[in-house]
Parts: sequence; C-alpha cells; structure tokens
Amino acid sequence: MRTTMRMTMRMTIRMTNAILLLAVLALGMTVTAAAKDNAMQGTLISENSVQCGSEAKGKKQTVELMCQEYVIRTDTTEYHVRQEKEAHKAMLPVNAPVELTIKKDKMKFKVNGKEYEMLLVSESAAPAAGGPAAAPAPATAAKP
Repeated sequence: MRTTMRMTMRMTIRMTNAILLLAVLALGMTVTAAAKDNAMQGTLISENSVQCGSEAKGKKQTVELMCQEYVIRTDTTEYHVRQEKEAHKAMLPVNAPVELTIKKDKMKFKVNGKEYEMLLVSESAAPAAGGPAAAPAPATAAKP
C-alpha cells in the first residue's frame, strides 16, 4: 500500500511539473507576441531642417542650431521626430518603409536595416487618403 501511495505521489509531482512547464511556455510566447505587436509599420514621408536652439558665440552674437525633423506616417498617425544629438546627422531616405516602436518620448525605428533613435516631438492623426469625402446629396421627395 505504501508503494502505491509513493507512486501516486511521484505521478502527481510529475504532472504538476509538466503543467507548470506548459504554463511558463505559454506565458513566454504571449509576452513575445505582445512585444512584436508593439512594432508598427510606417513610411518616412518628409525631412525638414528646423531651428532647434541657439548657441552663444560671444557677448552679442548667437548662432542658430539646425536639426533635421522627419515626418513618419503610419496607417492612423503622423509622427514628427528629431535627432537627439546634433552629432547624428545622417540623412534618411524619403518614402522609405520604417519599422518603429515608441517608448515615452523616444522613437526607435529601422530604415534600410539601420536602427535610429530620435525624440518624438509631436503626433497627429494622419490625413485621410482621398481627402474629405463629399456628403451625399439629400433625396428629394416626389410631390403629388
């Protein structure tokens, strides 16, 4: 009888371990899938040079600092991003596909296989593809 109880206990422990292992694997796959869902697809649609500060060059002389500001559009949103440091002055190709993630005020994205991180300056709703749609004309009732 004791032998049967020991075997039952061993089987119960093995089954519990197997269930825990399956639960951990399922949780890991869910977390991985959620991380991939955070990545968005977009297009780099424009680049502009904008003033991003000034630097004093003496008592009465200042020099304006210029930064590249890029506009990246996803299906629903348009993001304006700027380089974080003036040293990062790589020109990015316009109309290039972009894979991006956003975390707080920073955007990480890939263009042509190279990764970049820039400050997220603003975001807005993406304009409609065909412009504003015209409202249908009201139906007129036939007079008897």
